[in-house]
Amino acid sequence: MLESIAVILLLLWLLGLATSSILGGFIHVLLVIAIVVILIRIIQGRRV
Repeated sequence: MLESIAVILLLLWLLGLATSSILGGFIHVLLVIAIVVILIRIIQGRRV
């Protein structure tokens, strides 16, 4: 579930890089969220 969300957020970020800079701040927020989700997934994987 978290991996799917992270992939979707990363794809949206890449899409934002290809489009205009109007949503630049929003896209970078999505990137930060995606990185946090990936880190949470890695941490949870180590605990199991």
